[in-house]
Amino acid sequence: MLKGKTAVVTGASRGIGRAIALEMARQGADLAVIYIGDEALAEGVCEEARNFGVSARKYRCDVSDPNQVKEACESIVSEFGKADILVNNAGITRDALLLRMSEDDFDAVLGVNLKGAFYFIKHLSRALMKSGAGRIINISSVSGIMGNPGQANYSSSKAGLIGLTKTVAKELAPRNVTCNAIAPGFIETDMTANLPQSVKDSIDSAVPLKRMGKAQEVADLAVFLASDRASYITGEVIRVDGGMCM
Repeated sequence: MLKGKTAVVTGASRGIGRAIALEMARQGADLAVIYIGDEALAEGVCEEARNFGVSARKYRCDVSDPNQVKEACESIVSEFGKADILVNNAGITRDALLLRMSEDDFDAVLGVNLKGAFYFIKHLSRALMKSGAGRIINISSVSGIMGNPGQANYSSSKAGLIGLTKTVAKELAPRNVTCNAIAPGFIETDMTANLPQSVKDSIDSAVPLKRMGKAQEVADLAVFLASDRASYITGEVIRVDGGMCM
């Protein structure tokens, strides 16, 4: 489905980003794995991707640093020769009630979740336009649609991603670049695996489908949006939340 394409995935060493990166590799895309923390995890994703017969390279990059993003994007285009797909998945949380939230924590979350996406779009836009069928996929959240207590920073960043998605979609549509957002709900990851069972039960009860989603379910949608089958879809926000936010 993605054979011959080059995909750039931020926050690709674990969780939803890892699932998206590996599914894109499975579908034939060469892979640029953007990470900030554990180099071994990032290399592990690259090794798994290469098992599908594609090229994969890792790039350490703090997405909140515009200079690092610029350098990473230049390296990717130089080494792969192009970029066809960009998935802005990198994200952090620093939860606290509004009255207790520090300015630093508010700024840090917006810096990674929102400005990081802006930087990558800015510095890869020329390559995506040259692709002839560029695809941008921003990983937002249902928190950006309905808000969530204790997450003023996170919800703001994810709501901002939705606005960014729609604006980029309008600006780049004349160059045949689409831009869409995915808004996951509760998804099973390493973080949720450590939650007490009582918390997991309360989450399940709040979701109409009565379960958490799987990272693979987000990845499958990302691959569809990156493919030619989604060539007439742009500016959309698609929830993967089991009906929680309907």
